[in-house]
Amino acid sequence: MFLRELRSARQRQGLTQIDLAERLGESQSFISKCERGERRIDVVELRAFCRAMGLSLLSFSQRLDRVLAAAARSGPSSRRKLSKLQ
Repeated sequence: MFLRELRSARQRQGLTQIDLAERLGESQSFISKCERGERRIDVVELRAFCRAMGLSLLSFSQRLDRVLAAAARSGPSSRRKLSKLQ
């Protein structure tokens, strides 16, 4: 769900992976690997991603929290997915 929200945030801002990569001084493949979960990002990198997308870390975190809460309320299958993430 985190990865889906990270990708959605980029897309909502109208940015391609190439656009974001240029803003971060990284390659498009770096962004792709992060969005697919092949490369983990830490909170400092997440903050950089957010800033490059024109978002605050707080606003991204609040939206992610709402998505996770909604998934937890929606049923057992979502709760199983959430427990794997924790």
